Amino acid sequence: MTKILKDIRVVEMGTFITGPAAAMYMADQGADVIKVERPETGDPFRAFKGGLYSPHFQTYNRNKRSIALDTRQPEDQAVLHELIKTADVFIQNFRPGVAEKLGAGEETLRAINPRLIYCSISGFGTSGPAMDRPAFDTVAQAASGYLRLLVPHDKPRVLGPAIADAVTGFYASYGILAALVERGTTGKGRRVDVSMLEAMCHFNLDSFTHYFSMNEVMDPYSRPSVSQSYVFECADGKWVALHLSSPPKFWDGLAAAIEKPDLFDDPRFADRAARIKHQDDLIDLMAPIFRRHDRAYWCDRLEAEGVPYSAAYDSDEALEDPQAKHLKIKVSTHHPVMGEFTTVRSPLSYDGAASLDVLAPPMLDEHGAEIRAELADRNASVRNQGAAE
Repeated sequence: MTKILKDIRVVEMGTFITGPAAAMYMADQGADVIKVERPETGDPFRAFKGGLYSPHFQTYNRNKRSIALDTRQPEDQAVLHELIKTADVFIQNFRPGVAEKLGAGEETLRAINPRLIYCSISGFGTSGPAMDRPAFDTVAQAASGYLRLLVPHDKPRVLGPAIADAVTGFYASYGILAALVERGTTGKGRRVDVSMLEAMCHFNLDSFTHYFSMNEVMDPYSRPSVSQSYVFECADGKWVALHLSSPPKFWDGLAAAIEKPDLFDDPRFADRAARIKHQDDLIDLMAPIFRRHDRAYWCDRLEAEGVPYSAAYDSDEALEDPQAKHLKIKVSTHHPVMGEFTTVRSPLSYDGAASLDVLAPPMLDEHGAEIRAELADRNASVRNQGAAE
C-alpha cells in the first residue's frame, strides 16, 4: 500500500493512550513517528503487565521509533529541539502546563519550527474550572454522558474497552491532518487542541440530539430498541447478534428462519412501533428458540433468509472468520528481540490496496542511536551547505 504520510514526521511525547493513539493512526498511514520517552521507565503503559513491553503498550505503539530523553536535562532537551527542526507534527497529552516544564511548550517549539502542527490533548481542556482535574477513560465517558448509555441501571459497573481514550486519539489525528492540509496552502503551522471531554461529547452526538430535539434522555436500551438489535445465546453457549432495523423484508426473513410465520399476527409485533414498544416480549419469545440449536445452525438459517446478523465473536474467534481472513485483517511481523508480534492492520485501503506490513512496537530507546545519528548527519549537511554558500 502507498504510505500516504511517508513524508510527514511526527514527534510524540505521549503516555498511556490518547497521545500514542493519535500518533499511531498517523504511523499506520506511513508517517515517521518518533516516540520520545523517559529514560529507564518510558511510557508508563509499558509496565502495565510487568517488564516494559505490556500488551497495553503494544496496542497503541506499533509503526514507531523510540528515543529516550529526559528533557529536563539541557543535553536531552537540545536533542528534542533538534528533532523539532525536522518535524511536521508534535503531539503531547500532558496536563496543562506540564509540556512547558519539559521544554516542549507550544511557544518554545513554534520558535524553533514555525511550520509545526502542535497538538495538545487534555482531559478537560486548557481553561475553565476543571482544567487541572486528572482524566482517564472512564472519567471522560462519565462526564460526557456516554457512560450512562453503557451501564445497566440495575447493576452499575463500568463495562467495555477504553472508548474515550481511543476516540480522543482519533479526533486528534483528524484535526492534525486538517491542519496539515491547510499548511500546504499557507505554509504556517497550527495549534490543535482536543480534550477527552469535547471528543466524547461529539462522539455522543446522537444522545444530545435526541435531548435537544425531543427532550428525550436516552438510556442503555434506547438505541437497541429503536434499531431492533438483539443478541441471543445458542445451544452451544455461543452468541448470535441481529440488527433488524425497519425494512419489513428483514423481519420476514427472521420469521422464516425461526419458523414463526405467524409472528406478525400478534399485535405486539405487527409493525415497527409495536416491536419497539414490546421488545422485551420479543426477546422472551425468541430467546428459548435460539437455545434449541447451536450457533452454526442459526448462522446458516439467518444467512439463507438474508437477515442482518453475525456470530458474536470473542477476540480469539473474530479474526478467524472467513471474511476477516479474506481481508487479511490480522497481520504479523517479527521483532528481533521481542519475537512475534501480531496485530490488526489499519482499516484503510488506497486504490484497492491495504497495508499488510507493520513494524513491531519499539523497545525503550530502541532507535535512540539511529535517530541521534540522523540528526548529526543533518546538522553536518546544513553546515557544509552553509560553507559552500
